[in-house]
Amino acid sequence: MPATYTFDVFSSLDGFGSHCGDWGGYWGKQGPELLDRRLALYDEEPRMVFGAATFRQFVSMLAESTEGSDVRDAWVTRMRNLPATVVSTSLEGPLDWPDATVARGDAVDVVARLKEESPVPLRSHGSLSMNRALMAAGLVDRVQVTVFPVITGRTGQAPVFENAADFDLELIESRTLDGRTQELTYRPVLHA
Repeated sequence: MPATYTFDVFSSLDGFGSHCGDWGGYWGKQGPELLDRRLALYDEEPRMVFGAATFRQFVSMLAESTEGSDVRDAWVTRMRNLPATVVSTSLEGPLDWPDATVARGDAVDVVARLKEESPVPLRSHGSLSMNRALMAAGLVDRVQVTVFPVITGRTGQAPVFENAADFDLELIESRTLDGRTQELTYRPVLHA
């Protein structure tokens, strides 16, 4: 049975994955329920899958952060210590990540192989363009969107589903965290 692949992404209500404003991490809306939930998501110890650009961003953010900053939340530390595959044609090892390997080739081919071979679930946080391609190829089993209660009309960057194919979404699970942030998990099906 193929491993389950989850595309995990943070978003503003208006669909941006990041911002260039003064909001701070989590758009300043993190709370104890959110942070506890994020940590619990990594209890199953998945294999992480990153595109090269997102991987570089994580490595850079962690290198520039200080102990105790929200960049080094417990869930990020746990995620960093999981085995990871970085899909890239340009990165060279060794990587500044405890258990990361580079997989060369097209992301669709790499992830299709990983789904067949991995004994554990696969999870990708961010890596927007890679995950849009994987969704179009039918390789994403779950899309988990954490929607923060902000509209970043002027400062929003990285539209999460920009130029994505059309999908019907079946809601698998939803929860409200800290009374304001929504975590929505869907099964995507390419819209015919």
